[in-house]
Amino acid sequence: MTINDMGLVLEGGGMRGIFTIGVLDALMDSGIWFPYVIGVSAGACNGCSYITQQRGRARFSNISMLKQYGNEYLGVKMLMKTGNIFNTRLLYDYLPNRIWPFDYQKFFNTETEFEIVTTNLLTGKAEYLSNHLEDFSRLSNIEAQKLSMDIILASSSLPYVSKNVYVRGVPMLDGGIVDSIPVERAMFKGYKKNFVVLTRNKGYRKDSKPGSLSSKFMSAADYMMYQKYPHFREALQQRSTLYNSQLELIDKLEDEGKIIVVRPEKPIEVDRIERNPDRLQRLYDEGYAIAQRTIKNMLGKTL
Repeated sequence: MTINDMGLVLEGGGMRGIFTIGVLDALMDSGIWFPYVIGVSAGACNGCSYITQQRGRARFSNISMLKQYGNEYLGVKMLMKTGNIFNTRLLYDYLPNRIWPFDYQKFFNTETEFEIVTTNLLTGKAEYLSNHLEDFSRLSNIEAQKLSMDIILASSSLPYVSKNVYVRGVPMLDGGIVDSIPVERAMFKGYKKNFVVLTRNKGYRKDSKPGSLSSKFMSAADYMMYQKYPHFREALQQRSTLYNSQLELIDKLEDEGKIIVVRPEKPIEVDRIERNPDRLQRLYDEGYAIAQRTIKNMLGKTL
């Protein structure tokens, strides 16, 4: 069943995105689809397998592959070795092209529009890159496939612990820097009602103290690492404030009945670069169970 007047919005959160995977698997098991999906960072990675209807693939890429590859999947060792805290060759080359092939044809040809959010380092603003980009049709299959993976990689490349990713010659990084919860983008695209998946519990807010020691340290790190990108540095400094304002908007829209929100029910024990498969499995199960209850309630109403 496609819910034609509703969009699906997927927050990021690194390995906390396993909660989102549980939600997406529940949606697939219930046969629920949306005409428009927008994902940020981990939300973009996991949303890909949803729009291509490859149930189980996202969970496999997070839990099963972490168990199998361990330190070769993510960690400080990988960061020192490659400049990326996640093994990008494993996740964006071997996985989609060899281990569990990604359905590129479905990705490009589905009627569902899937927008992936990145941050443009030159402008410090969000880029919304669609699976229906005209560029894909002008490229060879191999070139289009590489471009699609580059976009997804850019969206999920965390600042400080990832190399810049060049998409059509433009340096980009994690979309969550400037648009962590792109519900306003979904509304701009014409979807006044949205199904929003968050990876933090209700009431969560980022700590933002401009004068704190940690804030001063991060400002120095911003300058050293992104000296050539002043607009991007400014975006990094505003990140917490912007994220908290988006959470305020989410609460307001939810109270007004304009969005359905699925989120963890309590503060979660999984962090952005979690390495414990058991914790990840528990968060996946929580996402699946909460989504099932939400779907049952949703189907009982006229959307």
